[in-house]
Parts: sequence; structure tokens; C-alpha cells
Amino acid sequence: MTNGNHTGRNFAPDGAGGGYAGVLPINAGRTDAALAFRQTLEAARSHLLALRFALFNVAAFAMLGAAWAQGWVSTVLSADDTGLSLGIFFVFLTGLGICAHRIWQVSMELEQVRARRPDPASQAARYLDDVAERDSGSRTITASRLKLVLSGRIATPLHVANSLVLLGLVGTVVGFIIALSGVDPQSAGNVDSIAPMVAELIHGMSVALYTTLVGAVLHLWLKVNYLILAGGAVRLLDRLVARGEANARI
Repeated sequence: MTNGNHTGRNFAPDGAGGGYAGVLPINAGRTDAALAFRQTLEAARSHLLALRFALFNVAAFAMLGAAWAQGWVSTVLSADDTGLSLGIFFVFLTGLGICAHRIWQVSMELEQVRARRPDPASQAARYLDDVAERDSGSRTITASRLKLVLSGRIATPLHVANSLVLLGLVGTVVGFIIALSGVDPQSAGNVDSIAPMVAELIHGMSVALYTTLVGAVLHLWLKVNYLILAGGAVRLLDRLVARGEANARI
């Protein structure tokens, strides 16, 4: 006899066993769908850091392409015949490549922290092995050491970003030297000499201003990438220490 509370559902007896056909398949299907959705969500979270990095830089390079289309980039390159602006850009690309590599490493470590059994070669597995069966004082020291390791690992992009500003200031000094090198006080009274001196002065000022602008803009660009990397490193440290503490309480 079937219970009245089951009205409207497929609870027909299944053969001689008296089971209810359709109940387990429906529940199993819902469970599998929920599990698949949870696994997809966890996979997306694992690469969220890399996704943020990619989205920001795609937007930044799109703006650079728009500036190129407007002719602003070619104006800078033609005005700066010293090549300093181009050199600053290559230093920026180096820092961006290092930052991308570090972000990928941190993203992979975050995935290992979420894994049930981290890869033995990962930083997460090594830290969890170090803090296993240790007292709270030893775990605190190990966590402090991990913080120093992560800080050193992400410091290089920040140093490169700061060097971009210094290179821009070097371009400023070079531009002023170029501007003043064309000024001849003895020829200031000669009308024919004024035009070349003014042209050289304008050229030097262009070099000074454009190199400063390029260094400052690329510094901000790389600094945002560093902040993305630093945020991922802080998240890695927090989750790794939290998992170590949770394992210690088990």
C-alpha cells in the first residue's frame, strides 16, 4: 500500500522487490548535476586569479591599440629619437612576463590548497607536511617563514615597476641635457641662430616629457598587475595557514 504523502510522484513498485522505480534515478541525477556544478565552480575559482590578470591586461592592451590607432604612440616614438621610451617599454614587458609567471604559480598553488591530496612537489604539500603534528608555536614560526617566502617570490614585479619610474626620470634628465646643449649664449644675439636653438630646445623638452609620461603610465600598469599578484599571494597564505590549523585540530 502506498502512502498518500507520495501522491504525484513516481513511486510505483519495481517488480517483486517492492522497490520504488524512478526515485533513485531522479535523486541520483540531481546529485550528479549538483556535484558537476560544484566541481565546475571550484575549477573556475582555482583560476580566478589568472582570469583577473588576463581580463585587465586584455583591456589595457586594447587601450594601447586604440592609442596606436589615434597616432599617439607613433608621435611618442618619433619625438623620442633616443630610444628611451622603447627601452622602457621592453623593461615593462619583462616585468609583465615575470608577473604573469608568478600569478600562474600562485594560481596553481591555490588549486593545490583546495585539493583533497595536494601534489607532494607543491608548496602547499610541503607546508602542510611541515606543520603536521607540531605545536602552535612551531606552526606560527612556519607560517611566518612561508610569508617571507611568498613576499620574496612576488617582489620582482614590484621592483621592475619602480624601475620604470626611475627610467622615466633618467629620460627627463637626458631630455633637459639635449635641450640645453643646443643653447649657445654667445649666439643669442644672432637672429639666424635663434631658430635652431629653439628647435633643439623643443626637441629636448619633448624627450624629457614623453619619457616621463611613458615611465609613469607603464609603472601604473605593472603596479596594478602586482596588486593582483599580491592579493593572490595573501589569499594563498591565508587559506594554506587555515588548512594547516584545521588539520592540526583533527
